[in-house]
Amino acid sequence: MKHSYTFEIQPQEVDANRQLRLYTLENYLLNVAGKDSDENGYGLNQLLPLGYTWVITRLNLELIYLPTHNETIRIETWIEQNAHMLSVRDYRIYLVDTNLNEKLIGRAKSIWAVLDMNKREIVNAFHMPIFEHVVDGEILDISKSARLTPIDNPDNEIPYTIQYSDCDYNQHCNSCKYLEHMLNAKCPKFENFCIRLDINYVKEVHISDLIYTRVKSNLQEVQYQQVDENGKTICSAKIFLTDQLTF
Repeated sequence: MKHSYTFEIQPQEVDANRQLRLYTLENYLLNVAGKDSDENGYGLNQLLPLGYTWVITRLNLELIYLPTHNETIRIETWIEQNAHMLSVRDYRIYLVDTNLNEKLIGRAKSIWAVLDMNKREIVNAFHMPIFEHVVDGEILDISKSARLTPIDNPDNEIPYTIQYSDCDYNQHCNSCKYLEHMLNAKCPKFENFCIRLDINYVKEVHISDLIYTRVKSNLQEVQYQQVDENGKTICSAKIFLTDQLTF
């Protein structure tokens, strides 16, 4: 079953080009996932008392327009499938004008897992009764995730120590903060371009952990790899800019 949530973009959520920050849009998507799961009986309100929580492992996002302040977007979401310890959640993003006319400006596919808060391990929770009748079944037509390879010769590598403001109720760095730190290291010029974002979350990091953001870029794309002090990948992403996307 599909559900929708509407947001008005606030001035503090746009950048110097008056475009919605990409990591803020990701935060909207994560909030929509949380609202939808809570309201339909399989969210944190149900999982946390059992010692479990949701974590995102992958996001693929396509956009033809980044909204600005005071514009309104509607995000439609649904569960495509729950299988093999992973839940696939899809989204469509619409721009809504003052006459309530809508234009499709984006779509996204995310993959989620249930984390045991004590063991810090992914578990298969989909046998639980709360997950009955939650799958809509529509498969979102979006191209497959880009191949994210390690960056051997980065253009830049920026160290960062995870701070109090980076961490959330899951006791680790919030998913949107990874992307925020990546964009602080290198932000493409989004004006007049369509955007494809692929991001894979590999490993948890916690307050006081030291991470390094590696960047490699050309005119069309920026690749990111975040690693820990031992060089192990924490998170990888790629932003690809194109003149056109077809929905």
